[in-house]
Amino acid sequence: MASWVLSASGLKPLPSAFPRPGVGAVYRDSLSKPRFLRPAATGSDLNIRFSSTRSSSRKRASVPFQVASVEEEEEPNFNDAIGEAEPPAGFDPGAPPPFNLADIRAAIPKHCWVKDPWKSMSYVARDVAVVFGLAAAAAYLNNWIVWPLYWAAQGTMFWALFVLGHDCGHGSFSSNHKLNSVAGHILHSSILVPYHGWRISHRTHHQNHGHVENDESWHPLSEKIFRQLDSATRTLRFTLPFPMLAYPFYLNSICKLQNQPKSEIFSLFPCKIQWSRSPGKSGSHFDPNSDLFVASERKDVITSTVCWTAMAALLVGLTFVMGPMQMLKLYGIPYWGFVMWLDFVTYLHHHGHDDKLPWYRGKEWSYLRGGLTTLDRDYGWINNIHHDIGTHVIHHLFPQIPHYHLIEATEAAKPVLGKYYREPEKSWPLPFHLIGNLIKSMKKDHYVSDTGDVVYYQTDPNLQ
Repeated sequence: MASWVLSASGLKPLPSAFPRPGVGAVYRDSLSKPRFLRPAATGSDLNIRFSSTRSSSRKRASVPFQVASVEEEEEPNFNDAIGEAEPPAGFDPGAPPPFNLADIRAAIPKHCWVKDPWKSMSYVARDVAVVFGLAAAAAYLNNWIVWPLYWAAQGTMFWALFVLGHDCGHGSFSSNHKLNSVAGHILHSSILVPYHGWRISHRTHHQNHGHVENDESWHPLSEKIFRQLDSATRTLRFTLPFPMLAYPFYLNSICKLQNQPKSEIFSLFPCKIQWSRSPGKSGSHFDPNSDLFVASERKDVITSTVCWTAMAALLVGLTFVMGPMQMLKLYGIPYWGFVMWLDFVTYLHHHGHDDKLPWYRGKEWSYLRGGLTTLDRDYGWINNIHHDIGTHVIHHLFPQIPHYHLIEATEAAKPVLGKYYREPEKSWPLPFHLIGNLIKSMKKDHYVSDTGDVVYYQTDPNLQ
C-alpha cells in the first residue's frame, strides 16, 4: 500500500567541476568519479548517453543501461482510458529539436559558468540568519496569531536551505569538493536530508530526465503497473495533499536485505519491502547496501547517515529541554512545510503544463530531448528566496551553472530553444496560481502507454 510514495525528490546531482564543458565532455559529480558522455548516432541533437566508468558485478540501479520489462501477463481492459497517445496538432514537442546541446551552450555567456564560493556562502549566511531570526521572534512573541505566519515563513526558509545544499551536490556551489561536502552536509542534515544518499539518487534524475523507466523523480507509471495498483495506493498517489507529503517516505524506502552480508553496517533489517520510492523501485537513501549505490559510494552514504542521525539526536535532546509542543511549533511544522514545498516544486517542474509533454524510451531518448521536457516556473516573491530554482530547463541541461547565473543563462538560451522552451506563466507576489496547475495535473496525468518510445500521459476517469 505504501508504494504510493512517489519519486518526490527531487532534484539529482549531475554536477561538474569545470567551468565550461565541451561536446562529449566528462561530467563530474562534486564527490564522485567521472561519468563519460557518449554521443548516440541518431537524431540531429547531441543525443548524449551516459555510461559508468566503474565495473561491478552488482546491478547499477542509479544509472540503468537497460529497462527491465514487466513480465507478460494477460492484458486487462484499458478501453476506459481518457487521453490521446499522440501529441497535440501543430508543433510536436516530441520531435527531435533542430539544435544540439553545443548550440545552447554556445549561446550562454562565459561568465555564467563561473562559480564564486564567497557569493555562495553569502547566501548561506543570509538564509541561516533568517532561519534563526524567525525562530527567535516566534519564540519571543509566542502568539497564536504569529505562529501560522512563522510556520509558512520558516517552512519556506527550510526549503531555501535545501536548494543551497542541492547546489552543493551539483558542484555549482563552488569548485572545491570539500567545501561542497561540508556545506552540503550542514545544510541538508539540518533539515533531515541525507546529503550523499540524496545527491547520488538525484544525479540519476538528471542523467535520465524524461525517461519513462529510468528517471528517478516523479516519473510516470506504465499503464500495466498503474492498473495493478490497489485502490488505496492510487488514492494516496493521486489525491492531494498526500503526494505533497511523500518526500520523507521516499528517502526511507525499505528494500529486501536478506541477501546482504550480516557484517555490513545497517544491514540489520531482514524484512520484506514495506514501501518503495515508486511502484517498481526500492532502496533506502540511508542504507549503503541499497540498489541506489555502488560499493565505492558506501562510505559517503554512511557519513551522511551518521550526520542525519546526529541531527535527529539533537532534535530529541532539544525536545526534552524545550518540551515537545515547543519543538513541534519551532521545527516540526516548518519541516512539513519544507516537505510540501519540495514535492510541490519538483512535481511542477515536470508536470502540469497545458500542452502535453513527451516522455521517452529506447532510442528516442537522449539527454537533450529529456531535458527539454522540463518546465520553468515563476514563483513571484519566492523566486529570490529559493534561489531561482524555477529556472529549471537550463539547470537540468547544465546543472553546473550557479543559481545566481541561471536567469541570465536562460534568457541567452531562449532564441536557440525556440518553441521547445515554454514560457512560464507570470506569478502574483505569491504563486497561488500554481496550485491550480497541480490540481489539474493530478486529475489527468496518471499513466503512459506500455509501448512506444515517445509517449504522453493518459487519464483514468475514475480519478477525475
